[in-house]
Amino acid sequence: MHGEYKVPGGKLVVVDLEVEPSPQGDVLRGVRVAGDFFLEPDEAILDIDRALEGAPADTPAPQLAARIDAALPEGTVMFGFSSEAVGIAVRRALAQATDWRDYDWELVHVGPQPPALHMALDEVLTAEVAAGRRPPTLRVWEWGSPAVVIGSFQSLRNEVDAEAAERHGITVVRRISGGGAMFIEPGNTITYSLSVPDALVQGLSFADSYAYLDDWVLGALNDMGVKAWYQPLNDIATDAGKIAGAAQKRLLGTDGAVLHHVTMAYDIDADKMLDVLRIGKEKLSDKGTKSAKKRVDPLRRQTGLPRSAVIEKMVASFRGRYGLAEGTVTPEEMARAEELAAAKFSSAEWTARVP
Repeated sequence: MHGEYKVPGGKLVVVDLEVEPSPQGDVLRGVRVAGDFFLEPDEAILDIDRALEGAPADTPAPQLAARIDAALPEGTVMFGFSSEAVGIAVRRALAQATDWRDYDWELVHVGPQPPALHMALDEVLTAEVAAGRRPPTLRVWEWGSPAVVIGSFQSLRNEVDAEAAERHGITVVRRISGGGAMFIEPGNTITYSLSVPDALVQGLSFADSYAYLDDWVLGALNDMGVKAWYQPLNDIATDAGKIAGAAQKRLLGTDGAVLHHVTMAYDIDADKMLDVLRIGKEKLSDKGTKSAKKRVDPLRRQTGLPRSAVIEKMVASFRGRYGLAEGTVTPEEMARAEELAAAKFSSAEWTARVP
C-alpha cells in the first residue's frame, strides 16, 4: 500500500507498507517512510520505520505519531514535516486515498450568477462528482449582486440586520455548509469551490482536510508575494489579518464527494459590512482584536493587482500543480441548479430554517 501526504506549507511525506494478519489482528509490516523533508540525524528515518513496524493497522494517526515520538533519539530535528504527518500518510495508505494528480481536473468559470444560483450550483456539481458523472471541479464564482451568505446552522436574525441588508440592496442566502457569515460585494470578493471525490481526503481528519484542500491556494498567494497560512479551523490568514474563510459539506453518492468552498476578501467596505452583519463580542473574543474591521486584510492592498489578475494567477497555480482543463456547467446541470435555486435557496423556509 502507498500513501502520500503534503504537509500544508511544508513537505511531502510518502509511506509504503503492507498489512499482515496476526492473532491479535492486522498489523503494519515492511513500513518505509520517505519524502522531501529534512531530518537530523539521518539514522532517525530508520527509527521512524521501526516505530511503525508491527503497529495495529487500526491505530489512529495521533497514536502512530506517539509511537514515533517515543522512538526518536533526543535532539531529533524534523523540518517540513512531523510525526503526526507520518501518521496521516499511514492512514491515507491504509484507506487507499487518491492524490490530486490522479484526476483530470476541470475549471468552471462563467459569468455572474445570482446568489441563490451559486448555492444551488455548489450542491448540484458536487452531487455530480459524487455520482461519477463529473470530474473533480474547481469553480470560480462571479457574483451577480451583493449578498450575505450565512452558514447552514446559523441563526438568521442573530447574524443579519434585515433592515440594513434591504437598505443596501443585499440578498441573504443560506448555504449547505456550516461556518460563519460571509459579506459579499461582486467586485470585492473572490470565491471558489472545489468539488472533489471523497477518496482525495481519505485518511484525513475533518480538520486536516481543510488544510490539505487549502494548501494550493497558499502556494498561489505566496507566488503573489502574500505570506499566508492556514489558521485552524477554517481561515486563511496573514500577519495583517484574515483574508479568507473556508467551509465544507460532505455529500453521499456512489463513493461520496466533498464540497470545499472559500471566500476571499479582495477589497471590503468595512462600514457597510458592520452595518449589515451582527458581529458580536463573543465571536471577536478569540480573534485577538477588538475591532471586526481589523480582522480582514484585503488582497487588493497586499498584492497591488487587479481582481482579475489575482484570479488568473490562482488558476494558473492550480493548473501548474495538478493540471486543469477548461470546462463549463452542462445544460442539464444548470437546469437542475435553477430549479433548486428557486425551490430551495430562494425560499424563506430554507433561509430562515434557523430563525
